[in-house]
Amino acid sequence: MNRRANGRALLDRYEASLRGLARKDRLRSLSARQGADFASNDYLGLARSSRLAEAVAAALATGTPVGATGSRLLRGNDPQHESLEAKAAGFFGTERALFFGGGYVANFAVLTTLPQKGDLVVLDELIHASAHEGARAGRADVAEAAHNDASAVDDAIRTWRARGGAGRPWIVVESLYSMDGDRAPLGELIAVADRHDAFLFVDEAHATGVYGADGRGLAQDFEGRDNVVVLHTCGKALGASGALVTAPAVLCDYLVNRCRPFIYATAPSPLMAVAAAAALDIVAQEPERRERLAQLVTLAGKRTEELGLPASGSQILPIVVGDNARAMALAEALQSRGFDVRGIRPPTVPEGTARLRISLTLNVGEADVSALFDALAEEWERWQ
Repeated sequence: MNRRANGRALLDRYEASLRGLARKDRLRSLSARQGADFASNDYLGLARSSRLAEAVAAALATGTPVGATGSRLLRGNDPQHESLEAKAAGFFGTERALFFGGGYVANFAVLTTLPQKGDLVVLDELIHASAHEGARAGRADVAEAAHNDASAVDDAIRTWRARGGAGRPWIVVESLYSMDGDRAPLGELIAVADRHDAFLFVDEAHATGVYGADGRGLAQDFEGRDNVVVLHTCGKALGASGALVTAPAVLCDYLVNRCRPFIYATAPSPLMAVAAAAALDIVAQEPERRERLAQLVTLAGKRTEELGLPASGSQILPIVVGDNARAMALAEALQSRGFDVRGIRPPTVPEGTARLRISLTLNVGEADVSALFDALAEEWERWQ
């Protein structure tokens, strides 16, 4: 009894923390998939694509293993990994690509490895949590810049230089932001990077497959330059899992030799490399998927504006509610009507901006979008 009582006492601080989250209406829990998909990042509907399934089945039939069984530097380096990397380098127009297990680890890996001691990492204030974590775990100085403000990035670098900063700046942004659905001013940012002999690191997580020629992303005009590193996740529009980092060959070689999350992690499943490679073929060969998604974006944007709310112009539509409890109650009301819409609260978004994050995918059609906004209009009126 004493050992059990003492053991429970060890858990008290964790229980207290959870109670604190509950008081702030920020306690999270897992819930199953149900209802029409307005929550996933499967923008092109590829996760259940028959072409992806057939590619994976064919790979299994010819002996591709399910698991990599080790790190890439040991026995985990499968021909399918190298085949995907070669295809991705050609597809995105870069010297090299390196395959990681996911977007979070890839962001963390790049930012703990490539920026050196004495360098500066300038983060957009709304960038993915993985970039914040990686930058702060790395060796470089870190600064934040106001969201989508190239002048603020320029000022951060100038201030750092004035204080004696002598290394290389790294500008780190998303091309399409995951919670606001807005685009980074990449043209202005590459000009800042060039002016300061800086690197630009672009996270294309929510743009890969959806934007650019053949779905190459919003950074396509700059990818392949010596001072540009790009991350393409495979678990969103590409319908698989993992992430690709594209960069000059010397930087990829440096990652292979110095990047601890790459060196010491078991490699991603070779089957996911097969799936991601097949997805790149699909996005290039089936532009009608992007066209259908664009039609849904247009329809949803019009319906959003009818509610008196701003439209993002992308497949990510934030409906900012403000209050945590109200945002979650509104999400639950829509879920009860058959629409899988999730509420997003701090710290994922800034305090006071709790919201619904409506994600448009090809897993729904125009009738579903219209039905969702009919329901949202009724529930929105009820909660005003």
